[in-house]
Amino acid sequence: MADITEIKRLKDLTGVGLTDAKAALQAANGDFDKALEAMRKKGLTKADKRGEREARAGVVGTYNHDSRIGVLVEINCETDFVARNEIFTTLVKDVAMHIAASAPQYLSADEIPAAEQARAKAEFTDKATADGKPADMIEKIVDGQLKKHFAERCLLDQPFVKNPDITVGDYVKDHNARLGENIVVRRFARIALGELA
Repeated sequence: MADITEIKRLKDLTGVGLTDAKAALQAANGDFDKALEAMRKKGLTKADKRGEREARAGVVGTYNHDSRIGVLVEINCETDFVARNEIFTTLVKDVAMHIAASAPQYLSADEIPAAEQARAKAEFTDKATADGKPADMIEKIVDGQLKKHFAERCLLDQPFVKNPDITVGDYVKDHNARLGENIVVRRFARIALGELA
């Protein structure tokens, strides 16, 4: 598994998202220089993408459901022009509504604490062992369960409430293409009446 500091370093040098940086490192078997070179060849570095700006514009959107659930979400784009575009503002509202409905805990898998991953892995391993699963299959079974478990808790991996055939991440990527800008869901907060944080 790629080291998070290396992933962040590759992300910062190339301007791609954490997921793309992680994938590049995994494809290069953890070799940082090889991953960077591969991304340069694909033209993914900031220097190779002339005129591309970081996603620093955008909006903080809100959604309030029945005065019982409130959501704040920050979604960034490259320009104020796109931030004021109706397609972009609809995206922000849709993502905020999704957060209200689906209550994700994390933005993406990159945010899941190592301790939480280890706890879930131990829990699934113990259950598979107790259920008498074949020892040589336990790791594969547990990996599948972990992927499903965390996909349900990560905003970008959740099936989008308005179209469960795609994930929220796919929905955002579709808007990248439609608007011709880099669009990033930066952070979110969800408050439900009577729930403790």
